[in-house]
Parts: sequence; structure tokens; C-alpha cells
Amino acid sequence: MSEILDLAGRVALVTGAGQGVGRQIALHMAAHNSGGVIVNDFHLERAEAVAEEVREAGGKALAVQCDVTNLEAVKEMAAKGAETFGPIGILVNNAGNAGATPTENARKPFWETGPDDWNSFIGVNFYGVMNCAAAVIPGMIERGAPGRLITIISEAGRWGDPSMEIYAASKAGAAGFMRSCARTLGRYNITANNIAIAFTATPDVEKRVMSNPERFKKMMSNYVIRRPGQPNDIANMALFLASDASSWITGQTYPVSGGFTFGL
Repeated sequence: MSEILDLAGRVALVTGAGQGVGRQIALHMAAHNSGGVIVNDFHLERAEAVAEEVREAGGKALAVQCDVTNLEAVKEMAAKGAETFGPIGILVNNAGNAGATPTENARKPFWETGPDDWNSFIGVNFYGVMNCAAAVIPGMIERGAPGRLITIISEAGRWGDPSMEIYAASKAGAAGFMRSCARTLGRYNITANNIAIAFTATPDVEKRVMSNPERFKKMMSNYVIRRPGQPNDIANMALFLASDASSWITGQTYPVSGGFTFGL
């Protein structure tokens, strides 16, 4: 019996893969027979460190510095990846949060800020997703083989979160974009799905929340499974959606969030 999660040599592009969830997704892809992993990050040194991890584990990797809010830079990244490994068959839109260079007002109430501050979130979480999709979809169609579009969104984009209005809106927009991509691209054997995550132990979260025991305990009270999510939890779902095990699933959003929300 063949390995159900084998990626059959498909090349993967993972954005924001220099740490945390993106790093683990890149490692998962490499460990399951990806034909090559394009490790993207705004900070080249982080991308190179993860690419080296992939190579040390026996996989193929290319580190590329790129700001996903810049369409031309994204197209250049995709072309470089395709030239190195062949056509891209898997896109994981993981770059997000407040972007690589948020303004100092990004965390203030949105009504006390303006478009320049809002674009910290909208640029990476919404336009970044569209830019990367626009860069890889033509090659997926031309290749004619299965294609996989996967976007990491947030439970904030599904249910809302206090003081996170712009972030939630940008994630909800990305999710809607992916659903429409699913309807458009199904005829080409390309699927498009979302993964909605919640409190996950990334370097930023560990620094801002988990280092404060009282705040951490309060945060965990909202979860049925009372532990933080781990990068492996999200990477497992991304691998499933990238593989042929999910070939008849498209246009869906999967919460990987410890029971933070329930739905029908």
C-alpha cells in the first residue's frame, strides 16, 4: 500500500516559513516526498536556516527572501523556484499576522488609526495571499497535474475577536478568496482550502503571552483542549490538504484550534 500522505514529488512554496508554523510546514512537506520546498521569509537568514534544516534531513530546499505584499517580487520568487525544482504544485500561504514591518500603531484600536496602519494587516494577510496565488496558478493550470492552494487563516476571521478587527477582516477576506478560487479552479484539478488556527506556540506568542503565567492561564480557559497549539498540529493538516488524501476536498475551512470554536 502506498503512503497516503506522499506528495508524489510536487514542489511546495511555503511563505513565512522562517520560523514557527511555516517552518514546520516546510519540514513536513520535505519529509513526505516533496520535489523541493521553496522556503520564503521576509528575513533571508531565517529562510536559509530552515532550508538548511530541510537539506540536513535529506530534502531539497531553496531559501528566498521576498515580501509577499509585492506582486512583482512574488512572481520573481515563484519563477526562481520553478526554475530550480520545476512547476510549483503546492502553495501554502502562511505569512501573516501584522506583516514584517508593522507600524507602531498597529495594535491600537482601529478607530484611532488609519489606512497606513490597517495595511500592516491587509497587505500580508489578504494581498499577500492573492499575490502568491496569482503567481502560481498559471503554472498549475499549464502543468495539468493536481494543484493545492492552502491558506492559513485565523479563528478571528471566522468568529471575530475583540480588538482584532482589521486582522480578522483580512483573514476573512483571504478565506473568501480561497473559496472562490476553489470554484474557479476545480475544473483544473486544483483544490483550495483554509486552515483556521488559534493560540499557537510560535516564537512571538511565547514572548508576548506564554511568558506571563496569569495571561496564559486566562487564554487557555477559552479552549476545550487546554494546551497551546503546536506548529506540528497545523503542519499535519497542511500536509493532509497538500496530499492526494484530500483530493475530493475543496473550498473548506478546517479549524485546528483545540476546540476554541465549534461548528456544524
